[in-house]
Amino acid sequence: MPKIKTNRSAAKRFTVTGSGKFKRRKKNLRHILTKKASKRKRQLGKATLVDSTNEKAVRRLMPYCC
Repeated sequence: MPKIKTNRSAAKRFTVTGSGKFKRRKKNLRHILTKKASKRKRQLGKATLVDSTNEKAVRRLMPYCC
């Protein structure tokens, strides 16, 4: 069997934590920032975990990560 290729776009977007979960960036912090509150922008800058419903799909894109 040939090796499975890692999806390069997924590899750039997600990192694996020590416990095997996936860390990701939040959306909505690229442009149109003037109408967004400072609190909202500050919270969008923090990373978060991939939801459990999407974890299987991300794991399939990155077969050798964990």
